[in-house]
Amino acid sequence: MCYAKHMNRKRLTREDSKDQTKQRLLDAAQKLVAKKGLDATSVEDIAAAAGYTRGAFYSNFDSKHDLFIDLLRRDHEKVGTQFNALLRDDIPIEEIRVRTRVLYSTYCSTSDNFMSWTEARMLGSRDAKFRTKLNALLVEKRDQIAQFIEYFYRRAGSPPPVAPPLMALGFMSLIEGVKLFELSSPADMTTQAAQSILALFMDSVINAPPP
Repeated sequence: MCYAKHMNRKRLTREDSKDQTKQRLLDAAQKLVAKKGLDATSVEDIAAAAGYTRGAFYSNFDSKHDLFIDLLRRDHEKVGTQFNALLRDDIPIEEIRVRTRVLYSTYCSTSDNFMSWTEARMLGSRDAKFRTKLNALLVEKRDQIAQFIEYFYRRAGSPPPVAPPLMALGFMSLIEGVKLFELSSPADMTTQAAQSILALFMDSVINAPPP
């Protein structure tokens, strides 16, 4: 019976094993960066927290900054998957409204996730090379949200009040500002209050008249 169970266990391919190592390194880096910042986090810290050696780190990333960009991209792609799931004509417009409201009111609800983006903003303001990579990712993020806004208003049968890219920047700025306020002044801005503010903003934008 033990032999049968062993045979049924899926053996990881070399590619799967490499990806698993990479994801563990990213997970470890996210927690460490949130706790003490990127500058104070060494390659050795990340490797040790993930249960690997320095060699394993450099087998997956060229530098700490490259890992950081991959960490941000992973989060960006995860949110993108959630948005793309709403770009379907078979979903009623009211359901899209509700799901969008929930998505945005809880966006960046994980502090580790948000701290990564905040750290990236700070690093980008000081490091021109990193800023170029970060800005390319932020443009993708803006365009992704703008695409959703454009789709939503087309489904709603009304034009957006301003250009979708500008609305997307507004979304991004508000979310970052509210979350930063929540983390730095939790007595004034509770998690519940932050989500209520974001939901209120979303309601004002997506309450376009139905077709």
